[in-house]
Amino acid sequence: MAILQACKVKAGDLVIMQKEVTWIILRARVSIHFAQFLQSRPQGQPFCFWFGSSDPHRDYEANLGSKAGMELASVPVPPFLPDLPCVRNDIMDYYFEVERFDRACGNIIKQLEQAGELENTLIIMTSDNGMPFPRAKANLYDAGTRLPFAVYWKSKIQANQQIDDFINFIDIAPTILEVADLPSNSSFSGQSFLPLLFGKKQDRSKVYLERERHANVRAGDLSYPCRAVRTKEYLYIKNFEPTRYPAGDPKTHQSVGQFGDVDNSISKSLIMQQGDSSAYFNLAFGKRQEEELYDLKNDPYQVVNLANEAQFETVLNAMRNELKAWMKTTNDIRLVEPNTIYWDTVVYVPNYQLKDFDLAKSIMDYKMLKRKGIANFDTLACQ
Repeated sequence: MAILQACKVKAGDLVIMQKEVTWIILRARVSIHFAQFLQSRPQGQPFCFWFGSSDPHRDYEANLGSKAGMELASVPVPPFLPDLPCVRNDIMDYYFEVERFDRACGNIIKQLEQAGELENTLIIMTSDNGMPFPRAKANLYDAGTRLPFAVYWKSKIQANQQIDDFINFIDIAPTILEVADLPSNSSFSGQSFLPLLFGKKQDRSKVYLERERHANVRAGDLSYPCRAVRTKEYLYIKNFEPTRYPAGDPKTHQSVGQFGDVDNSISKSLIMQQGDSSAYFNLAFGKRQEEELYDLKNDPYQVVNLANEAQFETVLNAMRNELKAWMKTTNDIRLVEPNTIYWDTVVYVPNYQLKDFDLAKSIMDYKMLKRKGIANFDTLACQ
């Protein structure tokens, strides 16, 4: 899900979410809802509007990227995914939904401009997780946690800045409160990033990440707990239950299907088809070591674990201690009770797709369109 939040300092909150509608209807409804919101708000008063789009959440309608004019040859495939035509096609459909979210946001911003509010409105545009592909979403690698993040406030902050400091979602609430000239809650773990927007320095040399249960996809309602610390140079991950499957059990437990922490897709199906002798299969679905360490300069996609390499022992110890210190500061239960069942006993409500999907059928039914000339396409099967 992608998010656009527009806040004119203090007060009010409105959350509107659209689910599973065609993009034409989506654009129209978003425009209508936002127009109604602007008309109904008290004039001259601050407002806050939250637009949560279902784009680019799965499922995707296959071949929308191709139909929109995207080309397979132009798609960069990350090294944790197999470079296959249907995977490239799947990525193009992801790109299409990202663009569709962008257009919907553009309609909202245009209405702000027409209402004369654009220059006095703080706009934050981001997402809630990485791309919905194997080894991306619901993982602590960059593909799962590194998100787009753009801030616009024309009358207040300098345009065209590129800031490479670490920002975390827990920093958003303190930022909005500071913009609104309201006191921050002492229980907040984050800090306002407003000073960064005004060119001031903050200590943002690292960011901490965590995961418990994404979906109910393991027998016994078990989570896959991990914590991580990322600097500019390294990513360190601590997996507290390495005997569990990080992507969910190979057989459906309650949600999504096999390996249910990964959204179903042609990319997922093709990797599953390769079986556990495949490097891609093991990167996506295989069990992981208790500790992971990645050299981001030489391995930006985090596929080579260096935790057992002697030459990185000093780095490993430093990152491990950094993470423990943060867990102590935040009173993390897993610091003193690493195998706690606290999160495993929390009731998980969603119940859907309670049986394995037919792997062979999911691949056979997927038909990829390849452009042939200006307006024609060939239909291709996945290999």
